[in-house]
Amino acid sequence: MECATQKCSKSNIKLVIIEKNTTNHKSTSLIVTILTKFHAGYFRISLSLGGQALLWKTLIIEPTKDTNTLRHMFHMLPSSVFIVLWSLSLFILTLLSILYLLRCLYFFKMVKSEFLHHVGVNYLFAPSISWFLLLQSAPFIAPKTITYLILWWLFAVPVVVLDVKIYGQWFTKGKRFLTTVANPTSQLTVIGNLVGAHAAARMDWKESAVCLFSLGMVHYLVLFVTLYQRLSGGDRLPVLLRPVFFLFFAAPGVASLAWESIVGDFDTFSKMLFFLSLFLFISLVCRPALFKRSMRRFNVAWWAYSFPVTVLAMASTNYAQQVKGTVSHIIMLIFLALSVLVSFSLTVITLINSKMLLPDNDHPTASLLIV
Repeated sequence: MECATQKCSKSNIKLVIIEKNTTNHKSTSLIVTILTKFHAGYFRISLSLGGQALLWKTLIIEPTKDTNTLRHMFHMLPSSVFIVLWSLSLFILTLLSILYLLRCLYFFKMVKSEFLHHVGVNYLFAPSISWFLLLQSAPFIAPKTITYLILWWLFAVPVVVLDVKIYGQWFTKGKRFLTTVANPTSQLTVIGNLVGAHAAARMDWKESAVCLFSLGMVHYLVLFVTLYQRLSGGDRLPVLLRPVFFLFFAAPGVASLAWESIVGDFDTFSKMLFFLSLFLFISLVCRPALFKRSMRRFNVAWWAYSFPVTVLAMASTNYAQQVKGTVSHIIMLIFLALSVLVSFSLTVITLINSKMLLPDNDHPTASLLIV
């Protein structure tokens, strides 16, 4: 009887060990699956949430000279609404950043493949842009503090390094000169500089702000002409990537905000950039057939709709504050409503289709085509 009991106990111990090993293997396999399918394109989500946080800080927290009743209604909203949104944005961005750091550590070859891809390389600017947005909207970090300064440098250095690499290739006609690799996502390289300029101007670093603004705008003009004349391989853009066409009006929208922060006023040049952004938005909205095929099945690329609309909402808010007219406030209200609707809808759709965020048929190399 004692021998039988000992045999049973040994078999039970072996069974427990096997079950633990199986569980550990499944956990490791899940982490590996996530890291291999994850890519920089997922930072679209943090771009959207960060933009919303900055928008609502402008509406609820920051003082305004606008005497319109609508603005006073927004100021009456509890600040806790903004705090919750900012905290959610911080959590999502931190989670995405940790995942991408792990991907860099354990699957560096895949990160290198992103860098060498004509679309994937542009989304390497997205983490820095997201952190810049959260830094500017942070409720507990004042712009003229040492903490703000250190964080600004931490986020600005990757942008400048990527500038030197990417813009250098465009300028010297290296392996990937502009007319070959330019596509709508290339505008993220411009937006990275402009958001950095906006953040620098908030702490009165005018020289740094002008430097980044000039880098962004000069290359934006070159890029815009290249894309406008169809000189690049933009037609090779996958159907699923059609939502990134919204970046066409995001770049001038961010530029108008950056220039206002530099000169301290929403002047004529800021208005020109805002009107350009508004025109490009109308041009794209009037062509729904362009996006029809990309909307058949949920993909993380859908988040590309949100950030540009939020930028236009912020620019329209500043425009309404400067002009102080009925029409300008109607425009502001339209884009505020559209921005909230798009962001909220994408959040709900993403939660419903969470299993499709990392599709099983999305090969790590092929995933670069749908970032």
